[in-house]
Parts: sequence; structure tokens; C-alpha cells
Amino acid sequence: MPQPIDLPALEAGTGPLTFVFLHYWAGSGREWRLVMDELSADFHCLAPDLRGFGQAPAPALGYAVEDYAADVLAFIAQRGLTNFVLVGHSMGAKTAMFVASEQPAGLRGLVLVGPSPPTIEPMTDADRAASLKAFGRPAAAAATAAKILVKPVPDEVRASVIEDNLRASHPAWDAWMRYGSRENIAARLCLVQGPCLIITGSADPIMSPSVHGLETLPYLPDNTPLEILGGVGHLPPLEAPQEVAQLLREFVGKNGL
Repeated sequence: MPQPIDLPALEAGTGPLTFVFLHYWAGSGREWRLVMDELSADFHCLAPDLRGFGQAPAPALGYAVEDYAADVLAFIAQRGLTNFVLVGHSMGAKTAMFVASEQPAGLRGLVLVGPSPPTIEPMTDADRAASLKAFGRPAAAAATAAKILVKPVPDEVRASVIEDNLRASHPAWDAWMRYGSRENIAARLCLVQGPCLIITGSADPIMSPSVHGLETLPYLPDNTPLEILGGVGHLPPLEAPQEVAQLLREFVGKNGL
């Protein structure tokens, strides 16, 4: 595996089971803070910033899905986690799938929220080019927030989405658009063990529920549920934190974790 880097993380709660939350492209670990608020009375929660985003180091190179996975595996080992559920959102979900395929000791379940599929992410060349050109532009960051946040959210939540977008590093921004989103790791998913769950928004403008049904579910264990949140866009942890937290509680309960 590639040489990992240390990841800063939000942390909340205590309990015998840990949720490890991985964020979306151009986001940060703090996208999970509202979900963590709902869960921290009963669970230990960790939400690292992934390399090149938030407050994490931003090396010039090393932004393949495998690189992100190596960082997360090292983070899990450094924290001494022996009983945890991995929860990934969008880019973080693709990273989570790779991590789960490594079968780390202590992994009890995998939850994917609006996942970038293990196959090549569906995106037109025009949209990819527009995203590449949008780096570091406040007006573009505001327009992105307006697009991906479908349900009304408090002003401070919208501001945090824009701020995270603008503090993303250029190498991480470009690498995901040019390469990471195009990686195909589907062959690895036969190694994923244990219960899985997909959560998505019915109104996600980036990846509709049908994308998950066609491009992700077939590679996960049989009978993996797909939970669809009505009227929610691409950021369920910020648009519907209580619903996401409840689905996580139910996932833990149903699977005896």
C-alpha cells in the first residue's frame, strides 16, 4: 500500500462501537457533525479529513483511491479501533469500499451514502471540464452548494459547504476529477464481507438512486438494502442528519453490531 499520511479528525461520543465517517469530494469531516450529534450519546464517532481536503495535508501526488484507503487504514490502526462501522459518502464511499475490500480487523459493517460507484463515475466530459475550471472560484462554489443542497438548510450549513469547497487543495481537486472518479475498483468488491447498506437522496442531482442500483448494488453482498430519502439531494448528512442517524442506528440494531 502507498505511504499513508496522518489525518486530522472530528471526534465525539463514547461507546463500544465506533462509526468512522468519510466525506465527499471537496468536503471535510465536518459534514458529519450533525449526524455525530445525533449518535454521540451511544456511539464513538470519528470523521477524518481526507488528504488534500479540510485540514489534512495536501501532498503534490498520491490521490488514487488506493492512497485514500491507505490513509484510512492507517488511521484505524493508529486509533486502535477493533469494533467499527465504516460510513462513506460519495468519494468517501468509493474509498470506504476499497478499505472494506482489505478486510481490516474489527470492521463490522459498511454504509455507503450517495456513493461514487466502484465503476467509472457517470459524468459527461462537459461536466468534468466545468468542475476542473471551477477550482477556487467563490461564485462556482456557491453555485455548487445551491445545486447539491436540495432541501433547505441553515445558512451556516450552506456556508460550511462553500468554505470546504474553497479550501480544497488543487492537486486533490484535479486528481479526483481526472483519475479517481474514473477508477474501476469493482473487481475488489467480491472481498467485502459483512452487512452493507446504501443511503441516498431521491433528488440527488449528481447520482440518482438508479445509478446505485445499476453500478454499486450488484457488487455488494446479496440483499443489501437501498434506502432512499425523499426530497434529499447529494448531501444527506447535512440535509437530513436525523434520518441518516436513525438509519445508522437501525443498521446496527438489525445486524446485531
